[in-house]
Amino acid sequence: MSFLNSRPLVHGLTDDGTVAVSFDVPSKLIGGLNEGRFDVALLPVIDYQRLDAARVIPASGIGCDGPTLTVRVFSQTPFDKLTTLACDPDSHTSIALARIVLQKRYGVRPEFIKLSSASNAPGEGRLLIGDKVVCEEPAGFEHQLDLGAAWKDLTGMPFVFAIWVARQGVDLRDLPARLTRARQSGLKHVNDLIARHAVPRGWPAGLALQYLTVYLKYEIGEQQLAAIRLFHEMCAEAAIIPGPVKPLVIAA
Repeated sequence: MSFLNSRPLVHGLTDDGTVAVSFDVPSKLIGGLNEGRFDVALLPVIDYQRLDAARVIPASGIGCDGPTLTVRVFSQTPFDKLTTLACDPDSHTSIALARIVLQKRYGVRPEFIKLSSASNAPGEGRLLIGDKVVCEEPAGFEHQLDLGAAWKDLTGMPFVFAIWVARQGVDLRDLPARLTRARQSGLKHVNDLIARHAVPRGWPAGLALQYLTVYLKYEIGEQQLAAIRLFHEMCAEAAIIPGPVKPLVIAA
């Protein structure tokens, strides 16, 4: 992913030249897997359900256990009055999470439109994700909803936005262990990453440090895998994805 939040997960991964890393917005990564351009991708978790065959590598992921800071709905009206939501197209998972939270918590099913079509009409909100939430936060929106916090309130569970996913048939060799070491190394060198990748984008250094070390959770354990399964089930229930839900296949 091309956002700041992924940088700790690939620290040092390319040092010996045997792994090539490409960066793009989350919503475009599934295409790279389907077309065979990528063997492994830090994939939005909802897109796992859109692959014919894939395996989860639980070495690390991008998640939260409460507020996330960078996945937020902005509105000029109370959320139970929303009729339209203009969405940042960069993350399929965040759009699905917004649908679930707004329906289950506020009883609304707004029309979802592209962010480029936003007009500030009455009853229209905006879903923004990633660095732009901090660096380009829109003004004049009295109501704001952090979707990570909303999921925690709704389910009592952590949330996972993205996880490493491998194409079926790819020989992973020692990659899972290397991804674990990359995460550990990235968090040890987080101040260097902030200086290189956060401050030049407009992040205040102190806020970036809090974001990467407090808000975000990078480890994937049984609780996180259970949360992914619950999210997939809710997506199928809301007809966001077709059922039945595909089980998570964990790479050995």
